[in-house]
Amino acid sequence: MTGRPSPLLIVGHGTRDAGGVAEFTAFVQRLGTQLSTRQGTQPGIDVAGGFIELSRPPLADGVTRLVAAGHRHLVVVPLVLVAAGHGKGDIPAAMAREQARHPGLTYSYGRSLWPHPTLLEMATDRVDVALDGAPRAGTTVVLVGRGSTDPDANAEVVKTARLLWDGRGYDDVQTGFISLARPSVPEAMERARLLGARRIVVAPYFLFSGVLPDRVGLQAREFAAERPDIDVRVAGLLGDCDELADVVTERYHEAIAGDIRMNCDTCLYRVALPGHEHRVGAPQTPHHHPDDPVHGHHSHPHDPVPGDHPHPVAQPAPA
Repeated sequence: MTGRPSPLLIVGHGTRDAGGVAEFTAFVQRLGTQLSTRQGTQPGIDVAGGFIELSRPPLADGVTRLVAAGHRHLVVVPLVLVAAGHGKGDIPAAMAREQARHPGLTYSYGRSLWPHPTLLEMATDRVDVALDGAPRAGTTVVLVGRGSTDPDANAEVVKTARLLWDGRGYDDVQTGFISLARPSVPEAMERARLLGARRIVVAPYFLFSGVLPDRVGLQAREFAAERPDIDVRVAGLLGDCDELADVVTERYHEAIAGDIRMNCDTCLYRVALPGHEHRVGAPQTPHHHPDDPVHGHHSHPHDPVPGDHPHPVAQPAPA
């Protein structure tokens, strides 16, 4: 609508963990409060959220709500730490489906959170809490990402670990993954031990609680039980907080200004990376969500949706 700022649609992956869904919901509410109160005398920014699979509400509900409020151009920010299949393909494909459902709808696509300096400081704070006064010197951090079949996404977690190491006084920062990639959590912890670590802080690089972060903690505790000579601690998740809201708000304003600096140099949908040559230009289709108003059968790979693009492309704002 004329005179109103474009709304923000926050898109999460989804989780079977009720606590994780509640944290996502609280975070959407936090952002809604921040963006409505920071505008001063200007109209507030409408905020909605949804998931692409596994939990309610689906992304489609968020779009429907914003369209019903009179919006025809949205800003979509993927609430993912690194851009893998969900950020690069699933969410843009789901938005293509929403454009078919809502003729005339356009959107600008923000970038994922990446290793933003604020996230690095948040991770450092979580490690410090786990240390509980013990010095960073003599500490090895094992940063654990989700893991992906996308080499670019896994490399971003390794990059984050390196950025977390430099200048913060840890003896070392190793990288591990809880699924789909190696080294596993036990492998990363054993590597740290072999390199001389006697105090290890396992830092799950996740936003909210869920099955996989719980698994990280379980595997860390199992390793500690087998190695009583090693002081093993587990840091908290990044979580719902004002700092995270600030990063998402920054991504919103980048998208509004057209300042999207997504990394495409090593995107497996554009570049023939070893072992992934077949994925160059592959069509991207949305996840099936059981609460979507229109859906067919569910399979992998998903059936193509007309208009799908193999890589997220921000829609131009209406003139």
